[in-house]
Amino acid sequence: MFEGSMVALVTPMTEDDKIDEASLRSLVDYHIENKTDAIVSVGTTGESATLNHKEHCEVIRITVEQVAKRIPVIAGTGSNSTTEAIEYTKCAVNAGADACLLVTPYYNKPTQEGLYQHYKKIAEAVSIPQLLYNVPGRTACDILPATVKRLAEIDNIIGIKEAVGDISRINDLIALANDTFAIYSGDDSTAMELILAGGKGTISVTANIAPKAMNAMCKAALAGNRVEAELINNKLMGLHKNLFVESNPIPVKWAVQKMGLISAGIRLPLTPLSAEYYAIIEQAMQQAEVNYA
Repeated sequence: MFEGSMVALVTPMTEDDKIDEASLRSLVDYHIENKTDAIVSVGTTGESATLNHKEHCEVIRITVEQVAKRIPVIAGTGSNSTTEAIEYTKCAVNAGADACLLVTPYYNKPTQEGLYQHYKKIAEAVSIPQLLYNVPGRTACDILPATVKRLAEIDNIIGIKEAVGDISRINDLIALANDTFAIYSGDDSTAMELILAGGKGTISVTANIAPKAMNAMCKAALAGNRVEAELINNKLMGLHKNLFVESNPIPVKWAVQKMGLISAGIRLPLTPLSAEYYAIIEQAMQQAEVNYA
C-alpha cells in the first residue's frame, strides 16, 4: 500500500515543445528532498494526453531512474483504448515502476460492465499493482462504487484515486477499503476529509507547489489529528481551489515555473496561464508560504 502525499508531477517541457529531461530529473530530486511520499508520473497533470507513446514511456523511465528506489513511482498508463492501456502498463513494468494509475476510458462512454471488463483485462494482462482513477469531470465517465467493489476483488487492483469530491461518494468507497484495497483522493479540496475518514492519502496537484505542507497535512490526517491537519490545510486551500482557474495543468505549471523549477513549456492545445490569473495564483502561493521569484 502507498500512503501520504503523492504528487501528480508536471512534465517539464522546453519552450520549443521538447521534454526537458534535466528539469525532470531535478524536479524528482526536489520532491524527494521536500518529503513527497510518492511520485505519479504522466498522469493528467503530466500532460499524458499530448505525449506520444515514445515520450510517455520515456518520461516514466527517466522518473524511475532518477528516483532510484528512494520513494515509490506510480506510472499513469490509462487510455480509452484497452489495448493501448495494456501497452503503456507493460512499458511501466519495463521501466521499473512500482504501480500503475489507470484513468477511466474517456470519450467512449462505456457502460459499467464495459469498465469492469476494461480493467479486468488490463489486470490480467499485466501483473503490476494497479490503481483505478475516476475523474468524471474530465472523462465524461464515472465508475460507480458497485463496479469498484467488483474490481477490488481482483488481486492486483489495489485501490482507487477518486476525484469526484463528493463526501457521500467518499463514504461509499471507504466502506470498500480493507488491507488490500485503498482509497486515495484525487481532489485536493476534499483530500483531508477523505484521509480522516479512512483514506490512505492523496494524489495531489497542490503537492507540486507545497510538497512539505502536503506531506505534513497528510501525516496529521492519517494520525487522526484533525486540528493539526486543518491548520495546515487552511493555508493550502487557496492552492487547492485556484490551481484550477484554468484547465489543469495550466496554473500549476505556471506556479512551478514561478518557483524556478521548470521553464514555461506547455503543449498545445493547452496554452500558458492568462495574465488575469497571475495575482490569484501568487496570492495562493503566499498564503501557503511558498517561496517564488
